[in-house]
Amino acid sequence: MKSIIHLIVPLIFASRIFAQTNANVLTLADAEKLALKNHPRIAAANYRVLAAEEVTRESRAGFFPQANLYGSAVGADSTDTRIEAGGLNNPSVFDRAAGGVGVSQLITDFGKTANLTASSRLQAQAENQNANSTREQVLLNVNVDYFNALQAQAVMNVARQTLDTRKILLDQVTVLASNRIKSELDVSFARVAFEEGQLLLQRAQNDFEASLASLSAGLGFRDFHRFNLVEKELPPDTDTNDISTLIDIALRDRPEIRALTDQRDAAGRFARAQRDSRLPTVSAIGVAGASPVHDDRLPDNYAAGGLQLSVPLFGGGLYAARQHEAEWRAQADSELLRSLEDNIIRDVRIAWLHLNNARERLRTTGQLVNHASQAFDLAQARYQTGSSSIVELSQAQLELISAQIAQTSARYEVLIQEANLNYQIGNLSNGQPIAHSFRDRGHNQ
Repeated sequence: MKSIIHLIVPLIFASRIFAQTNANVLTLADAEKLALKNHPRIAAANYRVLAAEEVTRESRAGFFPQANLYGSAVGADSTDTRIEAGGLNNPSVFDRAAGGVGVSQLITDFGKTANLTASSRLQAQAENQNANSTREQVLLNVNVDYFNALQAQAVMNVARQTLDTRKILLDQVTVLASNRIKSELDVSFARVAFEEGQLLLQRAQNDFEASLASLSAGLGFRDFHRFNLVEKELPPDTDTNDISTLIDIALRDRPEIRALTDQRDAAGRFARAQRDSRLPTVSAIGVAGASPVHDDRLPDNYAAGGLQLSVPLFGGGLYAARQHEAEWRAQADSELLRSLEDNIIRDVRIAWLHLNNARERLRTTGQLVNHASQAFDLAQARYQTGSSSIVELSQAQLELISAQIAQTSARYEVLIQEANLNYQIGNLSNGQPIAHSFRDRGHNQ
């Protein structure tokens, strides 16, 4: 029985440790989901989308009937009280307490409300594309932070292996020097190399901690989180020589272009609405109510209806100025759109060049590591046989370490540049921002 207990207890502790370790495992896909859920910039962009959609409803409300409930309680100091100022007429004022409903329905304003609604709808679409742009930027930052953390972790592993190798060499040289096979000078060089390895490991550990801090902030966490990151395979070395196809995709899919296009079109529709503000407005108006307490000269109930025509004759230049303002803004947006397209073409080309260069560097550093490994093995064999000094061995080891770190940096640079190219062509994520999931959350707060 005791033997069974001794067997089960370690298994329980091991399972707990395994569960805790797995709880901190973070893949790139998980990191992107966390950022989309937690990052405040995405939440703010989604709330702006919801606000813009409400503006569309505000503009569209002009098509529907407008009803108001009225109530009045009036007392006059005499039976012939009249309003002596404030209007062109002098209506009588009677004692009364009355209530009623007034309803108005727009018949036509010759396109003003329709253009305002269309402008608001285009602005909402632009905000939605801005939310897409924010989403892409956050995802790019997450990708870069994730790969930087993996790179720092890989460099830390190289530094740790280097320190272990130099510790073994220091122990071997110390033993050989105690047997007078090697000199104390060799021990000193080995000890210096070992201490340099410690500095390299300390610097790598600090860089890894800093990269995890950046990743935690990129995921929308205020506090520092430690994750067990999962390696990502290198993308296949596909042919990316057709830069024109990538540019066409970027000009079609980049959310910034779509947003600015919608803003330009919204300004154009708003300009039409301001032009239509100088046209007549025709509305149907009706009122009905009752007066339970009133002067004898007033009826118990009342109702009236009619058509109202409103024609703006002079507004001090307000409507024309608003129209011209919107037209100039639309022209400005057109020029900004052209500038944005030029910048995107430039950025896609630069990202494409950086990705190809990173792939070339990865192939070159792979060959460099192979040659440096062969040189180190040869220098180690020569040192063990006494054919070379420890200086030659240390130099060969330093070159191997530099080559390994360069290869590690090149590997993750390929992943970073691939993510950057996908961002530049608007293909980093295929989903849409989940703005409507914030509606209920915002109403519940």
